Amino acid sequence: MSPAAPLLIRRLEELSLNAWPALATVHLDGWLLRFADGFTRRANSVNPLYPITRPLAANLAAAEALYARRGLPVVFKLTEAAEPAGLDAALAARGYAVEARTSVQVLDLRGRLPPEGARPDGLAVSDRLTPAWSEAVAALRGLSAANAATQHQMLSQLVPSAAFATLAAESQIVAAGLAVAEDGCAGFFDIVTHPDHRGRGHAQRLMAALLTWGRARGAHTAYLQVMLTNQPALRLYARLGFAQAYQYWYRVKA
Repeated sequence: MSPAAPLLIRRLEELSLNAWPALATVHLDGWLLRFADGFTRRANSVNPLYPITRPLAANLAAAEALYARRGLPVVFKLTEAAEPAGLDAALAARGYAVEARTSVQVLDLRGRLPPEGARPDGLAVSDRLTPAWSEAVAALRGLSAANAATQHQMLSQLVPSAAFATLAAESQIVAAGLAVAEDGCAGFFDIVTHPDHRGRGHAQRLMAALLTWGRARGAHTAYLQVMLTNQPALRLYARLGFAQAYQYWYRVKA
């Protein structure tokens, strides 16, 4: 890891936390503990971003107690820059298993971008979260009513500028996604395509439109998170010019 890498990781992690708000956050020494009724690991995990001042065992015990009080599994979201050094090994020794390795990828918006072309037919972009957008994403992702309500509540707390986009074809919404712009960066979340309409370029057209949106709002860097098991998405983002900056993974208490 180069000397600048920990700073890059911390900044992108901070931006992604802002772009995917939890319902509650507890600051525990140098760690951020997030809670959102169990919906998504990202919003219900410990983010060890900053140096701690207490013994590691004390922080671990406190974190485990707080999640137990909420009836939630204890989940750590880890990167190579997690604090303190050796945390991953300590969690492994404590019985935490690895889940969901994910690639964090970036694209320089000042460099090569896909041809913008005309605005795609059926594209709708709003700077406000609406029930219609939430319902469309919930349907595309197959969310339960409870999780759909939690996601809407979480995203209603977004502070940075955002674009809530849907793409319609054949008289139905076939793709949707969220872009969030902050501090010269644009992040992309919840990019989803209807299972019956995959492989037709809908996600690529949606992403091209959202990249254009981000650049128009002063973003010089785009970033996103994609699980390493999601080969179609990895191929799509490679075509768009994204490249891996680092990985993160979860450690989950058995």
